[in-house]
Amino acid sequence: MKVWAVANQKGGVGKTTSSIALAGLLADAGKRVVIVDLDPHGSMTSYFGHDPDTLEHSVFDLFLHQGGVPEGLPRSLLLPTSHENISLLPSSTALATLERQSPGQNGLGLVVAKSLAQLWEDFDHAIIDSPPLLGVLMVNALAASQQLVIPVQTEFLAVKGLERMVNTLNMINRSRKQALPYLIVPTLFDRRTQASLNTLRMLRDAYPTQLWQAYVPVDTKLRDASRAGVVPSRNDANSRGVIAYRALLKQLLATQPASQVA
Repeated sequence: MKVWAVANQKGGVGKTTSSIALAGLLADAGKRVVIVDLDPHGSMTSYFGHDPDTLEHSVFDLFLHQGGVPEGLPRSLLLPTSHENISLLPSSTALATLERQSPGQNGLGLVVAKSLAQLWEDFDHAIIDSPPLLGVLMVNALAASQQLVIPVQTEFLAVKGLERMVNTLNMINRSRKQALPYLIVPTLFDRRTQASLNTLRMLRDAYPTQLWQAYVPVDTKLRDASRAGVVPSRNDANSRGVIAYRALLKQLLATQPASQVA
């Protein structure tokens, strides 16, 4: 299984859209994909028609066992999506309480990695949608992943969030055996605005080797796909956004390190 995390310490930069678009393209190619919603807001869970406010069971259940993960629990939490090759480990609003409960509990940083280890033979890819805050959930996402995707909206405040994210990654990497490779992905790019053009130029200057050289444009078809609850490639396979994500997926697959059990 290949495990990718999508994270940034700022909301509204296209994390959930990027996660679902990439998962959809992999699934269209026949890959078995599990998507993991670690954001208490549950945008990914809501996208596919499940209500994070009323779900009885969710990824929150994985954190209730002192850092251990009972055999079979991750599989029992899987929910279907509108794509036959994508399964969802859903979020719930209960995740918002995790930070308050976690002090004093050892081993919570590896819960997601242990959970995915149980699903290793069931899926070809896992994509983790992370919350925009540094805490036990983001630590889990980074600890479990082999590749990090950092979407960055092409506007000035998002660049500040990126700086925090890179600092967090450097801190996390000190406790990993191998540094986590990452790719910065410019999103919501609008070539008609100076803000987008200037921010893209700034990103290319500041992160010449870590930045994906293309970008994901503003595309209303991505919003239409969200409203319909389908992956973007099944809403319009030739929209500008899907074409961009297809190129991004090609880049990620070309640079993906060898898979290994988390």
